[in-house]
Amino acid sequence: MTDTALPITVGRPDDFDELARLVEVAFHTTLDAETRDAERSIFEPPRSLVVRDGADLVASAGAYTRELTVPGAVVPAAHVTMVAVLPTHRRRGLLTRLMRRQLREVRDAGREPVAVLWASEGRIYPRFGYGLAAQQLVVECATTELRLPAPTAAEGRLRLDRPAARRAELARLYDRQRAAHPGWSDRDDRWWRYVLGDLPGHRDGATERRVLLHEAPDGEIDGYALWRTRRGYDAGGPSGVTVVDELVAANPAARAALWRLLLSLDLTRRLSYQGAVDDPLLRLVDEPRRLEPRVSDALWVRVVDVPAALAARRYAAAVDVVVEVTDELLPENSGRWRLTGGPDGARCVPADAPADLACDVRALGELYLGGVAVTALADAGRVAELRPGALAAAGPAFSWRRAPSGMGVF
Repeated sequence: MTDTALPITVGRPDDFDELARLVEVAFHTTLDAETRDAERSIFEPPRSLVVRDGADLVASAGAYTRELTVPGAVVPAAHVTMVAVLPTHRRRGLLTRLMRRQLREVRDAGREPVAVLWASEGRIYPRFGYGLAAQQLVVECATTELRLPAPTAAEGRLRLDRPAARRAELARLYDRQRAAHPGWSDRDDRWWRYVLGDLPGHRDGATERRVLLHEAPDGEIDGYALWRTRRGYDAGGPSGVTVVDELVAANPAARAALWRLLLSLDLTRRLSYQGAVDDPLLRLVDEPRRLEPRVSDALWVRVVDVPAALAARRYAAAVDVVVEVTDELLPENSGRWRLTGGPDGARCVPADAPADLACDVRALGELYLGGVAVTALADAGRVAELRPGALAAAGPAFSWRRAPSGMGVF
């Protein structure tokens, strides 16, 4: 059953408490007062779409106004969030109407060529043109048999502190590194307060969050890790867990020093961490199997404006290709587009020439951050080669020097 009678309206600041209750029901959680206040601090009412059934708020879709690092560039991106429907109003077309309306508004505003989100369920968003653009490495491992290389002269000093006391230094290092990491989002003061808030409701039985800093020999902070521990004892003795929320390092020496300490904390026996699929940790430890690594989905990207999005990023090699794109929800994207460019810039314009490749807009989203090979999508039947040799010619261009990764769920 499709319900078109319930109107979609733009959110207001006063809607937040009702939105919070909707999220609690939809995602099976409870938000304490501090968590609600933190979420309220980043809430953007004008970017929130809500559906009411009488006086009750029953569905929503929101977005944050942020920037996203893409290969070789930074672009404005709608960071989609708070997508939820009450159980009593499922299967009535409300989610479809909200997502269509949101995409149309982002497209018509003309500021953000892409939208990005973390998916609660992977099967939901492909039908709206979102493609899996970044995966993540998930580590849940025992640490007792892991070893790292011995320290070198390039390593400096490690210091412990409260994260909030070092916010300015963390922000400087994060901003310097962000430009090189596709998938990372910008953080203004409001977002840094949110990230470092360390709410009790987010601790899941662990300690308060701490920051481990690496200070280079010249005194510069060139690495940090946000982490906490969960106390534990069993019949064999201490069994604590180190939970690493975020690790940023400007060089190999800082990275190795941070991991050496985090993997050897007294009274801990396990470690939990999520990073990029090409995370250097896999190459640092002496036995990568002991990390028990697995791969999960991270960021999903929706290309909202094909020519603007493709022209905004950079390409690892020279590219000159005509792509035929289909987009059922935003028909302006459908058609043939000629993409030319390379490491220094790109241009994407309508094309009259025959297409070399063909795909839907979802496949473009998967390719956008450089995290999947064009040939992999072709092998899955997601990209069609219309001119022999086009895959071999275009494939290297869409890759990038680092695998994309998401830094913090939003």
